[in-house]
Amino acid sequence: MKICLLRGKTQKLKRRPELNHYVLDSYAVLALLGNEPGASRVEKLMLQAQSGKIKLWMSLINLGEVAYIIERRWGVEKLRAMLAYLEATALLLAEVNKDQVLAAAHIKATYTVGYADAFAIALAKQHTAVLVTGDPEYRQLEHQIDIEWLAE
Repeated sequence: MKICLLRGKTQKLKRRPELNHYVLDSYAVLALLGNEPGASRVEKLMLQAQSGKIKLWMSLINLGEVAYIIERRWGVEKLRAMLAYLEATALLLAEVNKDQVLAAAHIKATYTVGYADAFAIALAKQHTAVLVTGDPEYRQLEHQIDIEWLAE
């Protein structure tokens, strides 16, 4: 949290996310793939990324989470189709380095979030991006990152 002193008072400074940078977590991608609530918003973001209006990110760790869930629920053929679909989009898959692993580990140690979720949070912080999700687990981080909540 950033603070400033104005007339002797401590005030929070509003975060200034890059208005054209978004991070999808596993929840958002699963909503899109399962045509669940919020799918239309994620689809719109995908189209905006395709046209170059925004940058849309997802951590490879979150991709792994989506992959195992798809395979477990619907099998390996659906997984292959999902991977082909995502590869054909403008979704930027962020590789993970040591600094990002340690940033995610710190987030996981500090907040009660899933391990893969910690990577989405770290990626949003790295790119000063808006995290797109419907997962209520992120509510505890609303003071740390900008979140766009998908409709339920």
